Formats: sequence, C-alpha cells, structure tokens
Amino acid sequence: MAAAAAAAAAAAAAVACHRPCPQIPKPDPYRLSFSSSSSMKNSTKPYFLPSHTIRSHHLPASLSAAGTTPPWPDDSMSSVPDLLGDKPHEECGVVGIIGDPEASYLCSVALHALQHRGEEGAGIVSTHRAENGGPVSLRSVTGLGLVSHVFEDKSKFDYLSGSAAIGHVRYSTAGAPSSLANVQPFLAGYRFGQLAVAHNGNLVNYSSLRARLEESGSIFNTSSDTEVVLHLIANSKSRPLVSRIVEACESLKGAYSLLFLTEKKLFAVRDPYGFRPLVLGRLRRPGRGIVFASETCALDLIEADYEREVLPGEVVVVDGRDMSVSSLCLVPPKPRKACVFELIYFALPNSIVFGHEVHSSRFSFGEALAEESPVEGADVVIPVPDSGLYAALGYAYRSRVPFQQGFIRSHYVGRTFIQPEQKIRDLAVKLKLAPVKGILEGKSVVVIDDSIVRGTTSSKIIRLIKDAGAREVHMRIASPPMVGSCYYGVDTPRSEELISNRMDVEGVRRAIGCDSLAFLSLQSLRRLYGREAATFCDACFTRNYPVPPSES
Repeated sequence: MAAAAAAAAAAAAAVACHRPCPQIPKPDPYRLSFSSSSSMKNSTKPYFLPSHTIRSHHLPASLSAAGTTPPWPDDSMSSVPDLLGDKPHEECGVVGIIGDPEASYLCSVALHALQHRGEEGAGIVSTHRAENGGPVSLRSVTGLGLVSHVFEDKSKFDYLSGSAAIGHVRYSTAGAPSSLANVQPFLAGYRFGQLAVAHNGNLVNYSSLRARLEESGSIFNTSSDTEVVLHLIANSKSRPLVSRIVEACESLKGAYSLLFLTEKKLFAVRDPYGFRPLVLGRLRRPGRGIVFASETCALDLIEADYEREVLPGEVVVVDGRDMSVSSLCLVPPKPRKACVFELIYFALPNSIVFGHEVHSSRFSFGEALAEESPVEGADVVIPVPDSGLYAALGYAYRSRVPFQQGFIRSHYVGRTFIQPEQKIRDLAVKLKLAPVKGILEGKSVVVIDDSIVRGTTSSKIIRLIKDAGAREVHMRIASPPMVGSCYYGVDTPRSEELISNRMDVEGVRRAIGCDSLAFLSLQSLRRLYGREAATFCDACFTRNYPVPPSES
C-alpha cells in the first residue's frame, strides 16, 4: 500500500512542462491506491445528471437522476442562422477556472470574450458545497442562444456558487437543428462520483468508438462526439482519474482541447498534435486562481495573466484543495499541427494563439499579399468587415494605397430574422454590409478578405461595390485557396462545395465577377513562419491531413 501511495504521489507531483513534454512514464493504473466513497454508484456506466437549463433535458429515465425544478422560467431561444453563410465556423470555445469564489461568474464573462467561437449554445458547470457543510457536488446550467441570454438571470450564479467552474460556447454543425442535449459542458455521474467535460475539437473516429461502446452496452444521450470520452473514462479500469483520462484519450483520434471538472480538481488536456488552442493563465485577484481558455482574449477580460499554452499531448491537473499544479504527458509526443486558420480567421485579433499575436499575423498576411499581387493604379484598399481588417491594413501599408472603411457593418441583423425566407437570405449581405458610395464611386477598389469558401458571399460583395459606382473591383484573399474540408473541429462545407476545389483562380474570378483575383500563396504563408511552418496544419489548403479523416 505504501508503494502504491508513493506511485500516486509521484504522478501528482510531476513538474509542469514549459517545453515539449518529456515522455513521463504513466503510473501503473493497477498499483495506484484509490479510496472509494460509500456514496458512489455501483454502476460502471455513466449516468447523466439533470442540468438546470433554459429548456429541460429529456433523458431516458434509466440514465437520469431525480432533479429539482429550475428556479427560473422556461425561456428557450431558437437557433439563429448565419445570414451570410459562407464562412467556416469554429465549433466551440472552452473556459475553466479554479480557486476563486466567483468562478462561475468569471467563467460567464470569459465566455463572452469567446462568443465568436460559438453562438448557438452556452453552459457552465460549477462546484457547490451544501449549506450544512455537506459534501461538494457539481451543478449545471446550459441553454440555447448567446451567453448573455443563457445567463441573463443572475440568480443562476447563486446556484453555481462554488470556487471552480468550466464553461462552453457552442456552434452547431451547419444545417443541423440546435439541440439543448448537445450543449456542453456535459455533466455525468459514474461509480466514482461526478464528472463534467467541455470539448473544443472533433474526433475523426467518433463513429467507430460509439459503435464499439454501444455494442458493450453504453447508452448515449446526445449526438456529440464528446460523450464518447465520458463513456471511455467510465469503462476504464485504471486508477486514479488522471489515468482514466489518459487511457481514454489514447483511444481518441483527431482534435481535442478538453476541460474536466470534479468535486476537487480541474483537468486540462490537449491532443498530441495541438490542433486547437488552449492556454493557461492566473487571476490577478486575491487567491490567484488558475484559468484555462481557448484564447487569451478571455484571460484579458477577467484580468488574468497569460502564462503559457497547454502543450500538445499534455494534461495539467489543478487540485482545488491546495491549488497545486502538476503536469503529465498524455501520450508520446507527435509533431505539432496547430490549426493555421485560427490565425487567419477564427481567433480574435487581440488574442495570442500558438504563441503569435493574431493581429500581427494578419497584418503580415496582407503585406505579403501586396508584394505578391499588387494592383496597378488602385485608388483605395477596403476590408470585408470584420475578418479582412488587419490584412487590409497590411496590404495598404505595403502597397502605399490609401486604406478606407468601404463598408458599414450592421451588428444587429443576425438576430433580426430568426428563420428568414429565401428572399431575405438573398438580401443578407445588403442587410449586413452597407457600402459607402463616397469612398467607392469611380474608384479602382482593392477589397481584402480572409478566405473564399463557396464564393456566394464574395460575389454579392463585389456586386455591392460595383452597384456603388466602383470603376474596378480587385479581390485579394489573405490565405491560399481552400480546397479541403476540415475534420479537426471546424465546420466547413464538403470539399465538392468549396469553389476553389472545383475551379482554378480564373474560374473563381469569373464566377464571383471581380476584375482580378489573387490569393496569398501557400509558399508565402509558410515563409512567414519560417521553420515553424511545418508545425501548422494547413490541410484545408493542401488536403494533407495529419490524422486521416476516414474511420478506422
């Protein structure tokens, strides 16, 4: 028993990694000691705990524990479609906070900063200690809609009253109806207690894992790939929980930045390739609580200092009892393949992602684009708001062509038409973007955007500029042509729907109707990152997938 306890202590005391994780031997799961509580369930299968939500979950009675009625009214919100509909969408963003008495409130504020990563659902799970000094438990609030809608009722933070919390914002797959059952964090119970999980990414072997688990008797409550992680942990025979997490993640293929919360600890996990971002920071408030988030902009908003990334293949464990931080290697290191599209489009410009300032990267993309594809006689450079802004600034700076805001963007139209008819869809760009005629009329205009997906929005934008009286419209794209779908946590159309997969540059130019078209070359994109270029995933531009997307 002493040897087992020593092994457990050694695993917990592993030094935090600031370089690529060394291959720390995993503790022998069968030798580690584990004290089980008499109140723990006997079942080896996870059962989902009821969530206090804006709209109640409908779980099978066999899997649902008895719950109380939420202390706030039913106020569900329908899914709101993307009126432009021609941009890739990040699937979600995650936040975790431990060591602060206002953890759930700070979590909601941080989720506001990550709202761009998912607008269709939000949720928080926090710890809670009973008023009579009873044991700590986990509580959940999830709902459809924006963070401000889901947590509009401030009484929810009295309900989520503990010193540790994890949160999630979700974007559902394009074309699929929003489902409250799929809104994370997921909260489940199994024989060793409660466990909550929030996931950013996508598992390419989800279907085969789910089929295997269902054959062994697992019952699924959602259509989310995240749920398989909970079942894998519940089925694991390893001890303690960190070993269960490691064993479960060894079965996963694809992209995952995961946060796990128990009654005592917060775990942060990143896949061995580091596809999706995850950073670690520390609150400046008394107690100096630990924060994990998808982007550093979330740290800035809650006044937390950025310390470092969670490294690919790393699991960081924070013990809420003494705020000790330990780190273990999840699996043997693999070559990092961070998503370059985070720097091109997804992340906010005020974030640091994969060690790079996002706004600076985009400015550099614009500069390189101006060097590669200048426009002789151009009068003005304008961005497509808001994604093309910093690339347009870089293009204008390098080309010495004046920069102007040629469009006024409406920030309200996206919530005006809940289920727009086709005529409204056709007017979506006009509703969203208003051209400034005085800037465009009679001019040779260079319009900068971050990417072209299907080409439908680009053609409408060009038509708007020409209708405003522009003499010429030259489109410049601050990324290479998108020819492949993403399988690692980004919602993109099928490859056959991508216009650059079906046409060459001249064909795309004719289809969208501009006078000239140029993309940033893949060579220039890679040159900007030098030796580090090989550590980025650019499969959407090359179809060279680090992890094969086909089911194994």
